Amino acid sequence: MQKHPFTIALSGKGGTGKTTVSSLLIRSFIDMGETPVLAVDADPNANLHEALGVSVHETLGSMREEAFTRHIPPGMNRHDYVRFRFRQALVEAEGFDLVAMGRPEGSGCYCFANDLLSECMIQLERDYRFIVIDTEAGMEHISRGTIGKPDMLLIVSDPGARGLRTIARIKDIATQLGLDRGQIHVVFNRYKSGAAPVDIGNEIPIAIVPEDSAVEMADFAATPVSHIPADSPARIIVRELAEKILNLADKQHANQKGGC
Repeated sequence: MQKHPFTIALSGKGGTGKTTVSSLLIRSFIDMGETPVLAVDADPNANLHEALGVSVHETLGSMREEAFTRHIPPGMNRHDYVRFRFRQALVEAEGFDLVAMGRPEGSGCYCFANDLLSECMIQLERDYRFIVIDTEAGMEHISRGTIGKPDMLLIVSDPGARGLRTIARIKDIATQLGLDRGQIHVVFNRYKSGAAPVDIGNEIPIAIVPEDSAVEMADFAATPVSHIPADSPARIIVRELAEKILNLADKQHANQKGGC
């Protein structure tokens, strides 16, 4: 029985290091041999491809709808052409593939790009062990059903009062969209050890990622953050997070198999 991919969506307000955590999580799955991984950059303000060290030449947002109605090659139907163009936008790398939503061209909306991703995700998902989606705080793609319902939502936040308010707001949105509270977890990022105690309220985070000079150095040098040393503090903690997710995914698969 083939395993259904386990989907993890990461959300959080800008500046919390959501893309950094996403890229380190993808790298951890690769290091653990849980490949291939599908990386989806669903945040138009994110740069997941840069964090992973790959280049994106075409995004789904840049694809124009008329190309799928007027320029279909002879002998190819629309369904086949959509799949063909989606594969062209897919960036293939060692251990993972990446697709970026980008921004819609001109004044257009995301409707066509959303439909394109939704249609192709169904075709692609069976090829992957894990799907990691770097999404935005408003979770537009979850609300539209573009990426389906994730198995896990990780809310990446800085600790403190503002972060807790953001966590509460995203949790409310997520539960309204049909996610169970048990599927929603908090990751505190850039946690400063040795400083004064930080108020994290009643939240029990699934991971606390420490402040890491290697991450800062990668940012300053514009090098892929996913390539920081394996023994760096942030990478170690995210590896532990990946192991927790793997255990949850295996349990879910066992339950699904037992229910068949």
